[in-house]
Amino acid sequence: MQYSAKVMDHFANPRNVGEVAEADGVGEVGNPACGDIMKMSIKVKDNVIVDAKFKTFGCGAAIATSSISTEMVIGKTLDEALQLTNKAVAEALDGLPPAKMHCSVLAEEAIEAAIDDYLKKTTGKGLEKKKAHSHEEHHHHEPDFRPN
Repeated sequence: MQYSAKVMDHFANPRNVGEVAEADGVGEVGNPACGDIMKMSIKVKDNVIVDAKFKTFGCGAAIATSSISTEMVIGKTLDEALQLTNKAVAEALDGLPPAKMHCSVLAEEAIEAAIDDYLKKTTGKGLEKKKAHSHEEHHHHEPDFRPN
């Protein structure tokens, strides 16, 4: 499988690894079919994401998509961050092999889940559910389980 230099860079030198201290929103998504799990935490100030960090258990493409997606949402408003698509994540990495596109979907969903968590905490109401992705039925989105 051929990866772009950007994918390899974000895999070898991932940005924003870890957890945001006193995070305003945390989202965790996973794909049981491939075993990838992504946890995204965000800090929000005046409706702008001022910090984002990730912890990902998965392949190189999952780590690379997590890494670049945090870079893409820091400094963006919540609405702008919600416009981020898996396609934009993949394009920012100069493409992903077709078999790894699901990793970019996880990155998009992790950001959405973190923003949803933030909105539930601050407004009592989360995001309206968007159209499901093709592997959506394999995902567990509700924060029923939270590893300590």
